[in-house]
Amino acid sequence: MDYDIFHLGEVRLQSGVTLPNAFIAYKTYGTLNAAKDNVIIFPTSFGDQHYQNEWLIGEDKALNPKEYFIIIPNMLGNGLSSSPSNTASPYDQAHFPHVTIYDNVALQHRLITERFGIQKIALATGWSMGAIQAFHWAAIYPDMVERLAPFAGTAKTWPHNIVLIEGIRAALQAYTASPEIGLRTLGRVYASWGFSQPFYREACYKALGYETLSEFISGFWEESFLPSDANDLLVMMWTWQHADISKNDRYNGDFETALRSIQARTVVMPVRTDLYFTPEDSEYETKHIPHATFKPIESIWGHLAGFGLNPVDTAFIDCTLKELLGTN
Repeated sequence: MDYDIFHLGEVRLQSGVTLPNAFIAYKTYGTLNAAKDNVIIFPTSFGDQHYQNEWLIGEDKALNPKEYFIIIPNMLGNGLSSSPSNTASPYDQAHFPHVTIYDNVALQHRLITERFGIQKIALATGWSMGAIQAFHWAAIYPDMVERLAPFAGTAKTWPHNIVLIEGIRAALQAYTASPEIGLRTLGRVYASWGFSQPFYREACYKALGYETLSEFISGFWEESFLPSDANDLLVMMWTWQHADISKNDRYNGDFETALRSIQARTVVMPVRTDLYFTPEDSEYETKHIPHATFKPIESIWGHLAGFGLNPVDTAFIDCTLKELLGTN
C-alpha cells in the first residue's frame, strides 16, 4: 500500500446521512516545512486514484517535492477512500449515500488541519473533478488558499455537462446484470466526449500507440474503466453532477457571491476544445473571481489535454503553475 489512511469516525454528510467509520486515503510527496506554508492540495478526479496525478509531480516541475509538501487526497467513492466497494452494510454497494464535493473538501480540510496542523495552502489545483474540488477549497476556505489553478474543470457542473453524465450513467445502469458489459459501454460513450473532433479527425490517438480508431476505443477507453467498481463510479457521477461551490450554508446557492469570495490569486485553465467543461463556462466564472486570469489550453486533445497524455499540454500546465508559484 503506497498511501496512508486518515480515519474520520462518524461523518454527517450534507445529505443528512451519517456515514460510520469514514476514512480518506491520501498520499504525500515532499516534506512539510516548519512554517507549514509550503502545502499544495491536488485532489483526484472521476475514476482516478492518487497515482494518476503523479505525472504533474517531479523535481523539474512546478509541483516539486523538494520545495513543496504535496497532498493528494482520494475522492470519496474512488475505491480507496470510503466507497461503495469498501464500506460495510448498511451503506455498501448501491446503498452508499450521496456525497457532494463540499463533503469531500470538508473532510479533506479535517485531514490537513487535524493530521498535519496546516492552516495555509500555497496552491490548490486539480484536473476535471479535481479542479472542481480546488474551486471549492478556495471558496469554502478563502482565507486559507493563497493560489488557485484549476484546469479543465469549473466551479459548478453546468447543464451541458449534466447531460453528459446522464448519458454515461444510463449506460452503466442499463447493464448492471453484466458489470463488464456496462463498464465497456461506459468507456465507449465516454470516448466521444473525452477528446475533441479534431483529435479524432487528425488521428492523434496514434501518438498514444494505437493504429486504428477501433483499437483506441477498446484499448484506451474500455480498458480504462474495466478495473472500476460500477457502484463506485455511480457515486462519483452523482457527486460530479451536483457540484456547485455555492450549494452550502456559507453561500446558500448564490453562485456569483461564492465566486467573488475567492481571494486566491487564480489562473483558470480550460481546454479550448473541451466538450463538457467548456471554455465559455470557465470564462464566465473567471470574470467573477477578483484576482483571476483566464488562460485557456490551446489544444485539440479535448478534456484529456489536462491528463498528462500530450507533452505540449503538460508543459503548458506546468509552466503556468511555475509562473503562479513564482518558481520560473
